[in-house]
Amino acid sequence: MIDSGTTAWMLVCTALVLLMTPGLAFFYGGMTRAKSVLNMMMMSFVSIIVVTVAWVLYGYSLAFDPAGNGTLNFLVGGLDNLGLSGVFNAVYEGLINQGGQVTAEAAAADNFPMMVFSAFQLTFAIITVALISGAIADRAKFGAWVLFSLVWATVVYFPVAHWVWGGGWLGQLGIEDFAGGTVVHINAGAAALALALVLGKRQGWRKEPMRPHNLTLVLLGTGLLWFGWFGFNAGSELAPDQTAGLAFMNTQIAAAVAAGAWMVVEKLRDGHATTLGVASGAVAGLVAITPACGFVDPWAAVVIGLLAGVACAYAVGLKYRLGFDDSLDVVGVHLVGGVIGAVSLGFFAAYPFLEQQNEGLFYGGPISQLGLQVLGPVAVGGYSFVISWIIAKVIDKTVGFRLDADREVAGIDITTHAETGYDLGSVHASGVTASSPLATSPKKVDA
Repeated sequence: MIDSGTTAWMLVCTALVLLMTPGLAFFYGGMTRAKSVLNMMMMSFVSIIVVTVAWVLYGYSLAFDPAGNGTLNFLVGGLDNLGLSGVFNAVYEGLINQGGQVTAEAAAADNFPMMVFSAFQLTFAIITVALISGAIADRAKFGAWVLFSLVWATVVYFPVAHWVWGGGWLGQLGIEDFAGGTVVHINAGAAALALALVLGKRQGWRKEPMRPHNLTLVLLGTGLLWFGWFGFNAGSELAPDQTAGLAFMNTQIAAAVAAGAWMVVEKLRDGHATTLGVASGAVAGLVAITPACGFVDPWAAVVIGLLAGVACAYAVGLKYRLGFDDSLDVVGVHLVGGVIGAVSLGFFAAYPFLEQQNEGLFYGGPISQLGLQVLGPVAVGGYSFVISWIIAKVIDKTVGFRLDADREVAGIDITTHAETGYDLGSVHASGVTASSPLATSPKKVDA
């Protein structure tokens, strides 16, 4: 029997998470220079296209098909759901891991169509790929990025999703990741670091200003991300219940606290608080609470948000000390924030509405759970970094990943897409172009 309420809830959450990728496009697009805004946004939008096709053909099967109960099932799913075969008429009743246990997120789930579950998980795969693009703004060949997106989703994201959520080895060990701190943010952050190292620094990095060209777009993107994140986190309960409500509230708490903490750091360190700081702090808090949102009490969400806001505000400066050009601070926000959130469960996990054995240290839980929460980021981050570096190197040595210097300086929008984000030079205040007949007739043009 299909539960209509749960189905409606999951459809709404799926739409919210999908909205996050256009929101990310605005967020990243505003942070780049004007000559690169369209390319930056295109890198997010093309991720929707590439990952959707791969997911339908084989991605869902590799991540969540439990039928491949052979020797490799601890690493990757089976092939029974290629092309979403067998998903159309199936009902989601909770994923069973290799140990025969229902996963924590599915324990209280009401029945809803498996196709809706597949669509929900697809949106996570999409935004994970899109997140990586922020590290290589202004300088990557668009075609090379498309190729990287396809290969990376295939050999990194789909297996990692299986490891944690699909019955793979990390899930069997007992790692907790409510909504994607490890699968999404650490995974993407480690890949971003690898790409930044392979592609090298932008032309003029640290020698000329590379400030965000449109902070209003950044704030718009932040608002869309914040809004969509409620579907991201609360929806990961897979049922409209008390845990979903807790995840919803903890998401809001951590984001607000982290934004405020980043503002305070800026004020004390630099003498002023900035809109970019508020936006970055909110995203850092959202990242950090993601793996923990349904597992911790609200007071712990305050602590996690505070830690993320302060730590990430300082972490974004590491690129200058270590000499890697992470253009839009993917490493400092998503990798660092994801690690904070994942490890925090080893201390703060309380499972207010779920029956769990391994609570955090602050609730008398075993130190072994803290060890697992450290193992997850190390294993996923290490795997993602190494494989991403190899993929990027192969692409760079074959088709080329880095844009030519002249094209980069001229602007990737015009040299790659034959477009510009802003064409204001020939437009009057009235909105009439200089070439229009109206422009030559003062009687017909408003003052």
